Amino acid sequence: MYYQHVVGLRGLLSAARGKAAKTPRLLEMRRPDVRFPFFLRVPTSDVCVFEQILIHREYGFEVERAPATIIDAGANIGLASIVFANRFPEARIVAIEPEEGNFDILVKNVAPYGNIVPLRAALWHENRKIHLVDPCLGHWGFMTQDAGDGERPYGRTLHPVQALTVDRIMADHGLKQVDILKMDIEGAEREVFRDPSAWLDKVDALIVELHERLKPGCNRSFYNSTHGFDREWLQGENVYLARSRSCLARRAA
Repeated sequence: MYYQHVVGLRGLLSAARGKAAKTPRLLEMRRPDVRFPFFLRVPTSDVCVFEQILIHREYGFEVERAPATIIDAGANIGLASIVFANRFPEARIVAIEPEEGNFDILVKNVAPYGNIVPLRAALWHENRKIHLVDPCLGHWGFMTQDAGDGERPYGRTLHPVQALTVDRIMADHGLKQVDILKMDIEGAEREVFRDPSAWLDKVDALIVELHERLKPGCNRSFYNSTHGFDREWLQGENVYLARSRSCLARRAA
């Protein structure tokens, strides 16, 4: 009865119909803390994403002032971006997602928000084409991989995707600095933090889910490159790093 518990009887019935038809159904959701309706595919991992972000408030951090710029990397279907846009309606938000199906729902979900820019791309340490792969973890588990890196395939190769660096995204969207960089990119943080010298000083706070279990070396790459942040704490599955100038409220390490 998981679906009924998380998305109600209507969601349970939609999930049952989707399972019977072997095609996920689009479920319209409304919440008092979200200005506009949004959509989930049921039965898929969209429901788990909804539970984490909207019910358990995975990104329910406190602030001393409202952030002006946010990058949401690994935006999936846009739920974190929606939460940010409802809390901080004046913030400029760039929502990045590489997988086509997820991106289509993201575009639909963020369409009512003029301050969210959807961008179909993958965060990486170089600006070029790489591969999107499916390790069979559901719609929230797509990974990216460089075919020439010599590593074993992480899953079935789906298609090429444009990879972009943080500094390229900032330049393309006119961002001189980033108040919050949220990152849930299924192991690509290992590559992103390989050499972040071109952009890291311009980021005031990081919210990163590390995927050492999926791609060994993520933790070492992240911590070796993120000196200069004054505060660190864990919240749910995410590591928070914040500079003293950050908009995030002070919290003990």
